[in-house]
Amino acid sequence: MKRTWWKEAVVYQIYPRSFKDSNKDGIGDLNGIIEKLDYLKLLGIDVIWLSPVYKSPNDDNGYDISDYQDIMDEFGSMEDFDRLLKEAHDRGIKILMDLVVNHCSDEHKWFVESCSSKDNPYRDYYIWRDPQEDGSCPNNWNSFFGGSAWQYHEETGQYYLHLFTKKQPDLNWENEDMRNDIYKMMRYWLDKGIDGFRMDVFNMYSKKEGFPDVVDSPDGIYINGPKIHDYVKEMNKEVFSKYDMMTVGEAPCVPSSMGHLYVDENRDELNMIFHFDLMDMPNHPSDKFLDSDWKLKDVKDIFMRWYDDLKDRGWNSLFMNNHDQPRMVSRFGNDKEYRVESAKMLATLIHTFQGTPYIYQGEEIGMTNVYFDDMKDYRDVETLNYYKEKIDEGVSHDELLKRIKPTSRDNARTPIQWDDSENAGFSDVTPWIDVNPNYKEINVKKSLEDKNSVFYYYQKLIKFRKENPVIVYGDLELIYKDDENIFSYVRRLDDEVILVILNFFDKEVEFKIPDEYKGKRFEVGISNYEVDEINSDVIKLKPYEARVYKIS
Repeated sequence: MKRTWWKEAVVYQIYPRSFKDSNKDGIGDLNGIIEKLDYLKLLGIDVIWLSPVYKSPNDDNGYDISDYQDIMDEFGSMEDFDRLLKEAHDRGIKILMDLVVNHCSDEHKWFVESCSSKDNPYRDYYIWRDPQEDGSCPNNWNSFFGGSAWQYHEETGQYYLHLFTKKQPDLNWENEDMRNDIYKMMRYWLDKGIDGFRMDVFNMYSKKEGFPDVVDSPDGIYINGPKIHDYVKEMNKEVFSKYDMMTVGEAPCVPSSMGHLYVDENRDELNMIFHFDLMDMPNHPSDKFLDSDWKLKDVKDIFMRWYDDLKDRGWNSLFMNNHDQPRMVSRFGNDKEYRVESAKMLATLIHTFQGTPYIYQGEEIGMTNVYFDDMKDYRDVETLNYYKEKIDEGVSHDELLKRIKPTSRDNARTPIQWDDSENAGFSDVTPWIDVNPNYKEINVKKSLEDKNSVFYYYQKLIKFRKENPVIVYGDLELIYKDDENIFSYVRRLDDEVILVILNFFDKEVEFKIPDEYKGKRFEVGISNYEVDEINSDVIKLKPYEARVYKIS
């Protein structure tokens, strides 16, 4: 496969609202990010993925955009953004913007015009349909945030489509003028100097002609629709191909067998995608809040299936949490007795597998779920809508709180814990969402003072990956596929061989050196415990232990 900077990069996602408040309004902002660029440089990351900073009324925390070429007032000004871009580039850090163009805000000027009359030139920038004969919605499509995906507009007597909140109308990708306006906007940012886009729910742009009811799955209807590849290829031709840039698409409901269709290097679409197999794995198929236990075998199957299906033709993104998911140390590790050890172990997987690693802010210090005890502390529209809907169905408050605490998107959105001062050093005033009470123990200041902290382990992992091309470009072979405790694999590139051994649980287990490596020289590359030399064919692993060996 071709060697490129975005395959070798490590990406750090910033959720600006919760990163750092510089102007004492309780909300993170662009100048707060600038203040912390040296911290990110110290960590060693190459790219910042910036969650939306565009003008927005914040119905869905910035994913409802009212002006794609302006900055949200709470975050600062375009001058602040230009300074952030320059300061980041001066430190060798690239900027990846969030591209949210499946939908926008109902306060966007296009939608305001679209609502004014059926004859307005912008009417067809959105998806409008007549009611059925009985006045009901055009079909049975549901919003991802609950209820119907159709909103009735009294003034013009039609429904408009919104797959998310009713303040997020879907754009009509069938309209060529709309598409060209989107491409013009994208070139505006790239000409300004940004380095790429993370594309929000990009595989929902295409909707099936006739808008049929969903029977079993929306796949092929409004997810992975009939023209999606036409649209992405056109976007590549009109925009991507003209810049040295990085593109990553958020792709719900894309199986590994289909992934290469979006990222094959010969198809001229995207560089890589975020798939949801791992994030959706533990959940009830029809209700993400009905969480169930995950199995290590399933984790291994997902990682290996995507590796095998993309091998030699496409590229993957590696992550175990983001702004829409619970904290990974709480979900896949142990955020109580073995928080530090399990955070390091999970990071080892993300940074030694094949693909581009993504770090979500706070992950590098082992931040945990917040587990709010009171519904008044939650801010996430998805969580609040779910609570209201289920209360109306008769589910008890206690049962709902039990479901919401480990799964709400707000677990990832509490402010970064910079130090042990009031509000965790995030702001001098009360933040927009409460800080996690454990900030006295878990914070950046404390991490930087402890040479064995999660932060310094991440720093070493990033450096180790950069110094060993085998981790980026090497082949991968799974060892002990059916082992229920250990995730282990070998990476090979020419004469380089690296062995990764991960104990995923809180008990001691044994790992047997495979026959082909017995008698070889094992050099410790990185580990999350002090490791002695191997003097036997059996390694005893401590709880959540991670070891990476160079074999020669």
